[in-house]
Amino acid sequence: RESRRKTPVAVSLKENERLFGDSALGMSIRTPKVAFRYFQDLLGKRIDNPHVALYRSRFPEHELVKDEKRQTVIFKLSQTIQYSPEEMLGMVLNYSRGLAEEFAEQPIKDAVITVPAYFNQAERRAVLHAARMADLKVLQLINDNTAVALNYGVFLLHRPSFSFQNIMFYDMGAGSTVCTIVTYQTVKTKDSGTQPQLQIQGIGFDRTLGGLEMELRLRDYLAKLFNDQHPSKDVRKNPRAMAKLLKEANRLKTVLSANADHMAQVWPSVTGFPAVFGLRVGGLRAGVQEHCPSAASVLDGIDQVILVGGATRVPKVQEVLLKAVGKEELGKNINADEAAAMGAVYQAAALSKAFKVKPFIVRDAAVFPIQVEFTREVEEDDKSKSLKHNKRILFQRMAPYPQRKVITFNRYTDDFEFYVNYGDLSFLNQDDMRIFGSLNLTTVRLKGVGDSFKKHSDYESKGIKAHFNMDESGVLSLDRVESVFETLVEDKLEEESTLTKLGNTISSLFGGGGPTPETGENLTDSVQQEEEESLAEPGKDEQGEKQDQKSSAEDEERGEEKQQSAGQAETAPPKAESQKKEEGEKLESQDPKENRETVKEEESSKSSTDSTATKTEEEKKIKAPKKQKLVHEITMELDVNDVPDMLEDELKSSMKKLQDLTVRDLEKQEREKSANSLESFIFETQDKLYQEEYQFVSTEEQRDEISKKLSEASSWVEEEGYAASTKELKDKLAELKKLCRNLFFRVEERRKWPERLAALESLLNHSTIFLKGARMIPESDQIFTEVELSTLEKAINETTIWKNETVAEQNKLSPTEKPILLSKDIELKLAALDREVQYLLNKAKFAKPKPKKEKNTTKSDSGKNATTTSETENTIPPTEGKQEDKPEDVGPAEEPPTAEKVAIDDEPGSDSGSKKEKKTENGGENRKNDEL
Repeated sequence: RESRRKTPVAVSLKENERLFGDSALGMSIRTPKVAFRYFQDLLGKRIDNPHVALYRSRFPEHELVKDEKRQTVIFKLSQTIQYSPEEMLGMVLNYSRGLAEEFAEQPIKDAVITVPAYFNQAERRAVLHAARMADLKVLQLINDNTAVALNYGVFLLHRPSFSFQNIMFYDMGAGSTVCTIVTYQTVKTKDSGTQPQLQIQGIGFDRTLGGLEMELRLRDYLAKLFNDQHPSKDVRKNPRAMAKLLKEANRLKTVLSANADHMAQVWPSVTGFPAVFGLRVGGLRAGVQEHCPSAASVLDGIDQVILVGGATRVPKVQEVLLKAVGKEELGKNINADEAAAMGAVYQAAALSKAFKVKPFIVRDAAVFPIQVEFTREVEEDDKSKSLKHNKRILFQRMAPYPQRKVITFNRYTDDFEFYVNYGDLSFLNQDDMRIFGSLNLTTVRLKGVGDSFKKHSDYESKGIKAHFNMDESGVLSLDRVESVFETLVEDKLEEESTLTKLGNTISSLFGGGGPTPETGENLTDSVQQEEEESLAEPGKDEQGEKQDQKSSAEDEERGEEKQQSAGQAETAPPKAESQKKEEGEKLESQDPKENRETVKEEESSKSSTDSTATKTEEEKKIKAPKKQKLVHEITMELDVNDVPDMLEDELKSSMKKLQDLTVRDLEKQEREKSANSLESFIFETQDKLYQEEYQFVSTEEQRDEISKKLSEASSWVEEEGYAASTKELKDKLAELKKLCRNLFFRVEERRKWPERLAALESLLNHSTIFLKGARMIPESDQIFTEVELSTLEKAINETTIWKNETVAEQNKLSPTEKPILLSKDIELKLAALDREVQYLLNKAKFAKPKPKKEKNTTKSDSGKNATTTSETENTIPPTEGKQEDKPEDVGPAEEPPTAEKVAIDDEPGSDSGSKKEKKTENGGENRKNDEL
């Protein structure tokens, strides 16, 4: 909404007033306590998190209290008013949605939201809660660096050579710094052919280094200089003074990005500011090697380093970064402020059904590894039992997502529990580890495992399978837990009916054959068995575990759709191949063509020797056991260990709180709009009373009456208007408008008269000319009827008479009286007359010219010859040959010629003459059409 292209993420909450963006930043100088910024750093963090203490030191004017239910942070404004960081973010999202709706001119419900790549599970869930409070459906949470890479990749598509390349994006924003290495390449897909793809190879970050840190250092430097000049005062104890210094530091940072030095204007003194940044930039902890440890091996293969974020405009940052990467120059070919937003827009368009964009495969990476831990009893060599703690990596560090994984537990026959935790985070330093929070994600308690084994004791257990899903937003969830059982059942052969045999025979003729062997189910089962072995034998090395987990992911992707709900049996169609699998043979997946050929041969022979083939199939069916699978749903209880999620009642309460604030803001805007409309009407009308055109149509008494009412209303607004409701303001405005309605009406009519009358006069002239031209058309070529021309003439006469009489009567009236010549009446007359003219014009446009009457070309041919010609034209059939042949074939005898026969003998000539006349006539019509 502001003139700038970016809006600060800031909220100001003062009594009944709520402001956003630059307005909220302006309020932070006057009332720092009610202006909130950088509250995103508090999302998903407990009150004892070091980042909360850092926020308190940066913004001491805010009072942060503990949420007793969730152990998180709450902003306390008063004894009755307090907001959580999620609610603050929900307000900003709602405001952003309002800006987008104003631009798009339609309601918006879906959104793609950018988040920092270092956000963990608790922080991502907090963002989703905030979006829900704002009544937004989140299509995806996309990482900032991934959105930037997507935006850059879209522009790479326009280059003729889109090839393999590694790009480093160095993003130093307002609050943090993130370094990302991205690989661009083209890959082949089964459905869409060759597609561009970006893959995140490495990510490093610093949560606290950014533009805000620079501003705070500059603020502290300015405060120190001020205190040195005024030893009796300590500017640090005055929140308003520190807010002003922070604003000045922001301005200095912007100016010093392009200048060597600048003067800092700090009231009441002017201090010279040297071009020295005593910041962490000198020894950037965000050094690239430390920033991207997972991608340090490919630093030599980086093709380009691209700067992102407003803080990268600082010359010192560019200087240090250039030395760290060893490049000749840094890339500045994308918009440092808008790249992430533009990438998110492209992703939103790709996810939406309303837009169609070029596909671009995005393979994001999980920064933090996640593992599953569980404890079970094991039997030692001396037959004693002990507890053994097992760990299985679910998602490795930098594992691509979205992805599904399945973990199978084989040794449990009763209820148990397991834990979902973060994996090895040794790549984080001590400060980041303290800020990271709890390493334990979820405790999962399974109930009903023992009951499922008792219920299906006749079946072979295939283990307890837990299905995990890391979605497009990077949020991990446990979809379901199932107890899977299998058994082999020999079905008795059922005699086929005559219709069934007939149907099989017919289907074989069209290539339908018998049941075609399918290897997908067997392949899935074999992969699942590999998973079970990986968990049943915990002594395997880590590499084997990783391979098993990878096969687990493949198993989920291939076999998930084939698994059924609890208590339902799933039958593997290929019986012969199931038997082969039990015997340890693997030929079914290698030679499917041979199987199909065998089936076809059996069916083709069935048509010749039906009885022999039927017996062979019956024997196979008897020998092939049927595999039956049962899936029993296991009840699970989840305990969140990092940061508890908001309960449903709490979410609804927060949603209602934000909706009430929105309604209050809308009511406040409506009241302000009504008050402004009333005041502007009073001032404008008072000014109009002295204008010449208003004085011309009003008397002195009328103007005095209106002026008196306006003065009373103005006094009322100044004395009581500040406390008046929206309805009272609207009623007062309606009263004044009613008083001035006649005056404004007379002025408005006189303004419209010249234009409307000129248009009516012009139409009358053109209609009259058109009518004269239409009456001059010869009768033979006339396309208009007399009724139509008379109707137009009547309309012209009536309109002319009405205009002359009404204008004459209006001229007799005083300007202060109500006019009888109204602009709306003139418009009605214009429309009526124009309708008649347009009707005739359209008829002339599509009219066909009348055919001309036939005339004799030879003067000597007249009388009887002409009559005979016209008569013969009506009686001669279209084909001459047939008429001439019939008398020769059928006539019994010849008779002497008579006058009538002589006339008949002349028919061919007359017919040819008539054809010539028709051709001439058609040519004349074509010329007429061309002329028209």
